[in-house]
Amino acid sequence: MSDRPVPVAPRYLRTPEAAVHLSLSPTTLEKHRCYGTGPRYHKLGGRIVYAIADLDAWAAIGRKTSTSDPGAGTISPLRPGRR
Repeated sequence: MSDRPVPVAPRYLRTPEAAVHLSLSPTTLEKHRCYGTGPRYHKLGGRIVYAIADLDAWAAIGRKTSTSDPGAGTISPLRPGRR
């Protein structure tokens, strides 16, 4: 038997890593969080973390198969007043 620790897959990502996961900038993700249009997040102490499943679920809202497909929903733009 080996005493080597088994790598653990991360369950939660901080904002910079979550932004990379979604191919967004961290600032864009922070603004979505402030406007209430972003993925669900957890606040652990003073840290904001995102569950990978929540990031994927939020991204799936914008999934479309064609330009005429209404899809499951719409991810709002960041500009206030244009939701």
